[in-house]
Amino acid sequence: MPVKPKWEQLADHIRGQIESGELQPGDRLPSTVQLTTQHNVSTTVVRQAILVLQTQGWV
Repeated sequence: MPVKPKWEQLADHIRGQIESGELQPGDRLPSTVQLTTQHNVSTTVVRQAILVLQTQGWV
């Protein structure tokens, strides 16, 4: 099975936090810097993940 791109893995992670209630409606997402550090990814990866979540209506 092919490995998901990092932006998709990050989007799945954030989506999971929303679904589990860890992130509540109105909560602020961690900053780009925090996400890059926590997930060891580039700013581009974080921006792509957030863009996808915005497009899907999650954030």
